[in-house]
Amino acid sequence: QVQLVESGGGSVQTGGSLRLSCAVSGHRPDWSCLGWFRQAPGKEREGVALYGSNEYITYTDNVKGRFTISKENGANSYYLQMTSLNPDDSGMYHCVIKDRSLCYGFMFREPESFTWGQGTQVTVFP
Repeated sequence: QVQLVESGGGSVQTGGSLRLSCAVSGHRPDWSCLGWFRQAPGKEREGVALYGSNEYITYTDNVKGRFTISKENGANSYYLQMTSLNPDDSGMYHCVIKDRSLCYGFMFREPESFTWGQGTQVTVFP
């Protein structure tokens, strides 16, 4: 059974940085799509970044150049480095995985196809 545990959320001022971590277990490191989604109160879930076992990486447009997704060798832990944060980045951040699958950009529109972690809160103050 796949399990995901996030850490690293917190509160920062606009322009600040945070690094989120996700510990993954029970998956196929050589055949999985890992990523991050976020959700703010009153808003729909939004895909942030995806990282496939084939080294495919994609970001949603409004985080490109500011966020970086990475993973350890073996893909048991992966990360989201967030810089130049602004209040629109606030929300609950969830690491996600779709085991036995590659990543594709359209998967941002299919959040229900992933297994989700419990989430970690990110708050950016003006």
